Amino acid sequence: MNQFLDISKEVLHALNNGLPVVALESTIISHGMPYPQNAQTALMVENVIRENGAVPATIAIIGGRLKVGLTKEEIDYFGKKGTQIAKASRRDLAPLVAKGLDGATTVTTTMMIAHMAGIKIFATGGIGGVHRGAETTMDISADLEELSSTPVTVVCAGAKSILDLGLTLEYLETKGVTVIGYNTKELPAFYTRKSGFKVDYTVESPEELAKIIYTHDVLNLKGGILCTNPIPEEYSMDENYINNAIESALMKAKELGIKGKETTPFLLKEVKDITGGTSLEANIKLVLNNAKIASQTAVCLNKMGK
Repeated sequence: MNQFLDISKEVLHALNNGLPVVALESTIISHGMPYPQNAQTALMVENVIRENGAVPATIAIIGGRLKVGLTKEEIDYFGKKGTQIAKASRRDLAPLVAKGLDGATTVTTTMMIAHMAGIKIFATGGIGGVHRGAETTMDISADLEELSSTPVTVVCAGAKSILDLGLTLEYLETKGVTVIGYNTKELPAFYTRKSGFKVDYTVESPEELAKIIYTHDVLNLKGGILCTNPIPEEYSMDENYINNAIESALMKAKELGIKGKETTPFLLKEVKDITGGTSLEANIKLVLNNAKIASQTAVCLNKMGK
């Protein structure tokens, strides 16, 4: 076992006894929502996972330790500190651990640490991707590269609609990442159910998704699988409304010179303010929905002996 890895008793018991486990990230706590909604949502997501037969494993870096499975107190700590905690991507992992610092795990580092612990399924809100204007800025999320190399299945509501979704799919195709739509033929755009861009394959049940994961594992294929699960219809936002909000947020980010890893949290906060908090409520609902599907899939995969 990795000398810097701490697995909670609950998660370790599940892993040692072949029980289904679902990983969760911590950036959504520190950078995705304000306190106390961030901590409350994190606990709600864990409850959904338990209600659907799996064990939650929220992942973070605390005091230089790679934590797999946080306590309620640790989740609250992350919620209160918020953006004071560094967002930890692949490049940040060694320095944060070596210096004994805290780090909020992104999709990238959650996949990495989940794989270290032996967890195969991870539920999140949305993945990073190719940013608009990346042909000149080269701003491409490390999430896409991680999906091409780390064998963890990510269940999400697609890529955030602040991104260039067409180029994001092109990048994933180039890297050989299988993109699956859960009861959809289109890539969901986080706040909305449709984007106009087609996905590779569609599944209609957790059993069907688990079978693909099982086969991918048996074939010993490189990298992970991306399962895109649309936001529930009753919480889906009007496409034109949310896109206008995003355009306004993008213009403000450009005016303020905000770039790099600070871009996404800034844009999400701006969109929340522009929409009067409606986007935050949609964000919470889609995360809970992804946790449900990921848990049900983990249970099915567990029955297959994986």
